[in-house]
Amino acid sequence: MPRKSPLQLIEIRPERRPAGNLSPGQIDGVLKSEGERVRAALPAGAVTVALDERGQSHDTQRFTRLLEGWLHDGRDVAFLIGGADGLEAGLKRSAHLMLSLSAMTLPHQLVRVLLAEQLYRAMSLLSNHPYHRN
Repeated sequence: MPRKSPLQLIEIRPERRPAGNLSPGQIDGVLKSEGERVRAALPAGAVTVALDERGQSHDTQRFTRLLEGWLHDGRDVAFLIGGADGLEAGLKRSAHLMLSLSAMTLPHQLVRVLLAEQLYRAMSLLSNHPYHRN
């Protein structure tokens, strides 16, 4: 990433899970605990973007314009990537945007790579770098 727009990865410790399949109530408890740790790690005043397969889908140009607006406002942008059970519903509701990289469910490690590449591509477009080809 360009120096003017550094990328920082903050990993939140996943909640300990009991052995076996979890009931819906247990999953809600796991997500609630993880959500509290995510909220504690968010920079004050940051734009929050929750990654979810049911979120809005944008092409590269639209994503670049969104990112450009946030950067122009001088705000940090926090992209929230859920673990094995996704993100807590409250985090998704409070996010400024719910974004989908794919309608398919993807492992969070792969989402990191896809998101990092799209951020690099968007920053390349904003700086007129030839990385992105139309």
